[in-house]
Parts: sequence; structure tokens; C-alpha cells
Amino acid sequence: MKVLIIGGGGREHAVALALAKSPSVKKLWAAPGNGGTARICENVPLGACDMEGVLAFCRENRPDLVVVTPDDPLALGMVDMLEKHGFSAFGPRARAAELEASKAFAKDFMQRHGIPTAACRVFRDKASALGYAKLCPLPVVVKADGLALGKGVIICHERQEALDAVEKLSASVSGSTLLFEEFLSGPEVSQLCFCDGEHVALMPASQDHKRAYDGDEGPNTGGMGAFSPVSVYTPELQGRCLREIILPTVRGMREDGREFRGVLYVSLMLTPQGPKVIEYNARFGDPETQAVLPLLESDLLEIMLAVHDGTLDGLRIRWLDKASCCVVMASGGYPGKYEKGFPIFGLENAAAYGTVFHAGTELRDGEYFTAGGRVLGVTAVADTLPEAVDLAYKGVFEIDFERAFFRRDIAKKDPLLGGGV
Repeated sequence: MKVLIIGGGGREHAVALALAKSPSVKKLWAAPGNGGTARICENVPLGACDMEGVLAFCRENRPDLVVVTPDDPLALGMVDMLEKHGFSAFGPRARAAELEASKAFAKDFMQRHGIPTAACRVFRDKASALGYAKLCPLPVVVKADGLALGKGVIICHERQEALDAVEKLSASVSGSTLLFEEFLSGPEVSQLCFCDGEHVALMPASQDHKRAYDGDEGPNTGGMGAFSPVSVYTPELQGRCLREIILPTVRGMREDGREFRGVLYVSLMLTPQGPKVIEYNARFGDPETQAVLPLLESDLLEIMLAVHDGTLDGLRIRWLDKASCCVVMASGGYPGKYEKGFPIFGLENAAAYGTVFHAGTELRDGEYFTAGGRVLGVTAVADTLPEAVDLAYKGVFEIDFERAFFRRDIAKKDPLLGGGV
């Protein structure tokens, strides 16, 4: 089969590496791809949201499957467009992807279907949001309604922070509607699952690190690292989340005429009152995918085809009984302004400790250069989480590029590494 992967980040490199292992894959393209995908795919110079360009490419090259991984093209309806023109695609249609594309929609959906989540107030204009920010209980979580690359969430402990959050998020692309959510406390868990509209197959749970700096300090990012498993997310808790959250979500979407096929990502908070949904994503997470997919033993293409065909219940998906840790290396200044074009050294040495996933890289004349905010993700797999963390950081310390930075505390909050819950 010939497969086109839409996107160009670390997640897409991880998906490409997993698909390349399938004996059924004959050809891989990545649009636009990155320096890492260039080694295993043919990179295509198309933006992930270039609907007309992607359709024209498909008409000319006839891929057997198009894997749409980023949030933006899913929300824009790329899967709908491809299916309309006779091409098979992996990912939810636009009406299902609204579960991520609109936090206000997701909140309303959860309330209607009795899915546990934080209490919330929604405001459709800046003036109303500012009025509420002056008197709302603190701490409070302020969110932009639409897609914001993981950066549309601000936790406010002081009154001025809430007012500033309204000003900042209202000025963003997705900020016309704002949400004020109850502040939840507890360990966070990312539960990804394959879903064919009716059946669900859970992936190993992971935990992301959103803040830029150690100790969960600094601004929100797209994610600075992830690890799996999460020791406080016991099999009993996972079973409870499946019964009370994941299956009701899948049933509710089907009942609402928004059948969900693809990867459903449920961001959970394990509160003292029980697990609650922080938010949904409608695709593989980044960098959670770089932590989870290296644990997959089964054929990813086979799984994607079962999701597409509605036959997921007929598969037995196998995962390694091991631990993994992914540490992201970013450009100095990220998630704000940063420079690009610096040469990257030490990649071959780092590969001795795990897999180096490329995100913001470019391959020129056989050499790699930085080309984005999040540049690389170094993932190690081992029998235990402490071993995986140690190996991942050994790989990181082998790599060097100008103004590189990374968090030094990935997974350190987990009790297996001495952290508290």
C-alpha cells in the first residue's frame, strides 16, 4: 500500500517510523514532513492545511490511505474532502473533530452526556469575560475556545492574572469565545485510544509536560516531554475511565450523529473526587505519540485500516510490557520567538540510547539543521521507568545545537522516580 502522512512534527515522524515497519507498506509520503521523515518517506512540499494541494497530489499519486494527524486539517474537514473524492483517510471527520476544535462544544457535549469534567462558564465576547474575571472564584483556568497549539490555556491564581488572560486570549486567533473553568487538582493522564466509531482499543497511558521549564514553570508549550506508564493510573482507574468517560464519549458522539473514527485523546485529571476530563483531542498527541508508539508491537497500518473499516473489535493489539520516556529538545526562546538554521550534532551517538524523533528539523546536503521551536524528541524504552528516563537523558546529552534547551525533570513527578502525586 501507498500511504500519505499529513503533517511535519515529531508525532508524524513517530507515525512514519511505525508505518514503515509494516510489511504491507510499499511507499510513504509526508506532507510537508521534516528532516527525519526525509530518511524514510518522500517529503512533499505541501502545507498540512493545503486542502487543494493535498487533493491534487492524491489525484496524481493515488495513495491507498491518507493519515491526517494534525488538529487543523481535521477541523477544516480534510478527511471529509478526501472521502468525498474517493480516497480513504484515517482520522475523524470535521463534525467529530469539533470535540477538540471547540472547547465550548466539548463542554456542552460532556454536560449533556453526563461525562465528569470541571464546572465551566462560557463567554462569547471580551466585555462579558472581563466582567466575570473581576469576580470569579480563584484559582481559575481560562481557555480559548478554538485550536491554539496547546497554548490557549492559562491557569490564574491572582485576579490580575485572570484579567490579563482575557486580554491575551481574546487577541489570539481562537479567542472570540472564552471559557472559565473550575481549577482541578491531581495527577494528569493522557489516555489515547483507537476508535472505529463504536469499538475502542486503549493505548498505554502517558503523562505530558506542558510548561517550558523545570518544576512546571514558564509558559505553556506544545509539550516538552512525556512518559509511560503513569504509576498512579492503576488498571482499576483505567477501567473506571473506560466505563465512565471513554465509552460514553464514543456512544454520545454516535448518538449525536458525529461518529468518531480515528485516535481519541482524553486528557484526564485524577482528582480526589474521581477522574475528570480536562479536554479532548481528536488525534495522536505530541509528544505522547513519541512515548507510546515505540511500545507498539502490532502492525500500525493494520490497526488504522480496522479503524477505517469499523472492525477494530476483531484485532488483538499487542504492546510491550515496558516503560518509555521522551525528552523534547527545543530552540532557545520557544514557545516565543526563536532562531532557526543551526546545525545539529551528535544524532548518531544519541541513537545508541533510543530513538531520536525529528520535529523542527531540515535535512540539507546530508546534514540536519534546526527549523522549528520543538526540534527533537529523544525516546528510550526500558524494563522500568527509571531506566527509560536515564537512557533518554543520556541520548539528549549526546546532542548539541545552538541555544538548545530541555527540561531536566521529565517523569520526575511520578512516584516511581520519587515524586509525589
